[in-house]
This record gives sequence, C-alpha cells and structure tokens, in this order.
Amino acid sequence: MAVQLRNVRKAFGTVQVIHDVSMDIASGEFAVFVGPSGCGKSTLLRMIAGLEDTSSGKVSIEDVDVTETEPAKRGVAMVFQSYALYPHLSVYENMAFSLRLRHAPKQEIEEKVREAAGILRLEEQLHKKPSQLSGGQRQRVAIGRAIVRQPKVFLFDEPLSNLDAELRVQMRLELARLHKQIGATMIYVTHDQVEAMTLADKIFVLKDGVVQQTGRPLDLYRNPDNRFVAGFIGSPAMNFLTATVTGREGDQLALRVGDTTFSAQTQEPIATGTIVTIGLRPEHLVISETGLPVKMEMAEELGGLAYLHTRRPEGEEIVVEWRGDEHAVMGETLKLTCPADKIMVFDSEGLRVR
Repeated sequence: MAVQLRNVRKAFGTVQVIHDVSMDIASGEFAVFVGPSGCGKSTLLRMIAGLEDTSSGKVSIEDVDVTETEPAKRGVAMVFQSYALYPHLSVYENMAFSLRLRHAPKQEIEEKVREAAGILRLEEQLHKKPSQLSGGQRQRVAIGRAIVRQPKVFLFDEPLSNLDAELRVQMRLELARLHKQIGATMIYVTHDQVEAMTLADKIFVLKDGVVQQTGRPLDLYRNPDNRFVAGFIGSPAMNFLTATVTGREGDQLALRVGDTTFSAQTQEPIATGTIVTIGLRPEHLVISETGLPVKMEMAEELGGLAYLHTRRPEGEEIVVEWRGDEHAVMGETLKLTCPADKIMVFDSEGLRVR
C-alpha cells in the first residue's frame, strides 16, 4: 500500500477531531477525502504529511512507519490552496527551488523542471513571475514544484477552491489527465462532492472526524450506507421525506407519505408502523397523473435540463430533475412518483435499511 493509516486519532487539547481512522490507499490510486467544513479532512491530510502530529495510531507510506518521521523525509509533496509561490522568483526558479535546496546538479534541475513544464504546458511561462500568471497557471506551477521532487505521494489540500467555476472545471480535467500521465499516488481534500466524484478512484466520506463510508464514486452514489453519505454524494442533493411503514409484500415495502403510498425494495425486516426516512434522488423522480402532490416554486434552467424546485403543503422542498422542452410553471401543482428500486430507506439512526 502507498499509504496506510491504522487507528489514527488527533486531539487538540481535550477536543478530539480525528476518531480512530484506518484506511488503505493503493499505489497509483487517486483518493479523495470529502466532507463538510470542519469534518477533519485537512487535519488528516496534514497528519499524513507530518505537518500535524498524531495523538495515537500509525501512519505508513510504502510499508514504512513514518508516524514519527519529519515531513521532509516522508517522500510526500503537498500542494496548498494558496499556491504558496515565491513572488520574487520566476516560474522556473519556483519549480527548481526544492532541487536547489538539496544541491541537485544543474543538469538534473534543468531536465526535471523542463519535463514538469512540458507535462503542465508551462514551457512558455518559465521566465514569468507569479504575478504575471492567471490563477490556473499559478496552480499548475505549484503542482509542477511538487512534480520535480518525484514524491511517493502527492497531497492536495483544496487546491481549486480559489479558482472561479469555469477554471475549476478545466483544472479538474487537467488533474485527472496528470494522474493518468504520471501514474502517481494522489490524495486530494475537498468539500466539493462534484470534484470528488469526477476525480477519485476511491472516496473517503468524513463527518466529525469519522470515516462514514469508503468506496468508488458510483458505489457511494448507488449504495450509500447511511443518510449522511446519501445526502452528501450526488448533485443536486437527495430529497428526504418522513414516511410510515404500512406493510410488505415480498421484497416490496409499502410506505405512506401523507396520503400517498410509495413502494421500496428492501430485504431487512421492519415492523409495520415504524417511522422511517425515504431518500429520493432528483433524477429518479417522475411527474405523473397520480403521486405525491407538490407545488412548483422555481425552475433552474440549465439548457438541456432544468431543476424544478417544488414544495409539499407540509413544507418540505423537493427538487426534481426535468429533461424536456416544456415543464411546469410557478404555482402549478405536480404529482411525483419514484420507481421502487430507486427509493432508499433509512432508519431512525440514519442507517440504510437494505
């Protein structure tokens, strides 16, 4: 394994921020830590880098215990949100800086900087200062500075959060291309689940310093273990409604929401009368002649599709993905259904009823 964590904990004084985390990241894998602000993902990354001490547990890189090893000797390179470039140095000198510090031969420095510049399409920018570059170019320089070190593991701490929306999309594509091209192990921190879904081979979803679920992006989307993961993975977010179990026929669980009955496919036994939460993804909802009544409030027009924001009389908002030329207008009443195999059921603890 490129990176292994075993029962890692971190406390600041009496406040525990990382709770007994264990994980395996294979060589060449693109792993993403995702979760809301304050969930501990950046702290976890800094512990792998050696910038934060572990309160307990073990950190290994390529099967070597580095828990007590200083950052410079761990074989990792970190790319920060702020770029952290030296403003008085050229792009070339910024990228060469770490090689000069270790007194690498001039020819080696030239070769490695030119190679990294070629990979990142920065050949024409090497003579410029950071102030002459765009945000995306500065971020590529920061990545180039990491590449020349030829680390065992690349660590990215929300590297795209300072870029505008269009540039973020472009840089996501460039990072994916870079990963395929150099085949390095990369660990990436973000609060943006779209970044996580589009970049990751493996996602670790964190909440309050605890790994909620680990898996491939589509596995987490299709088969979340709990309500938190179901609500965090997927854009727009999953809709949640309170429902009452009214019976079962085979693997079809009957659920009542208001005066509307839904069916969901589950195998686990659950008593009639139990209050549960059902999850309905916007892309799985269908507008039909019968179903759950909602009132249309607003439409987000996105060209080939629209997100219809609707609301139940009881107050819950439900977002519906709509593809087509015509859709409901503000104030109109719609009725929504959802296929049984697309409805997810969660118990009172937020755990998935399968």
